[in-house]
Amino acid sequence: MSKKEFAEFKGQLETLRIKIADGLSHIERDNLNRSQKDASGDLSGYSFHMADMATDNFDRDFSLGIASSEQDLLNRIDEALQKIKEGTFGVCEQCEKAITMKRLKAVPYTKMCIKCQEEEEKNKKRLQG
Repeated sequence: MSKKEFAEFKGQLETLRIKIADGLSHIERDNLNRSQKDASGDLSGYSFHMADMATDNFDRDFSLGIASSEQDLLNRIDEALQKIKEGTFGVCEQCEKAITMKRLKAVPYTKMCIKCQEEEEKNKKRLQG
């Protein structure tokens, strides 16, 4: 891979990282750092209705799930950026062969070539099923 291609992927990953970090901050600010009373919009001293509490809990759990997924993605992006620094970006962690440019353009933070990724997913399905 050329220096120009490394630079393009680095820019793409950094832009994606900023976008995801902003979204994660938004989730945290809007959902995770507020009390249940604040989240419901109830400013009175009266207790919550059970259905409202269930909805608020579902929304919080949903937001936590999204935040967790976004954090995992940020970690993968950081790993890809580190690989660019080390000069190992674009190499499959399983078979150590070059990952195709088409795959890297689609998923620049990928760790594996398509063949190894498919094999890993098949193994996961076998273990789950």
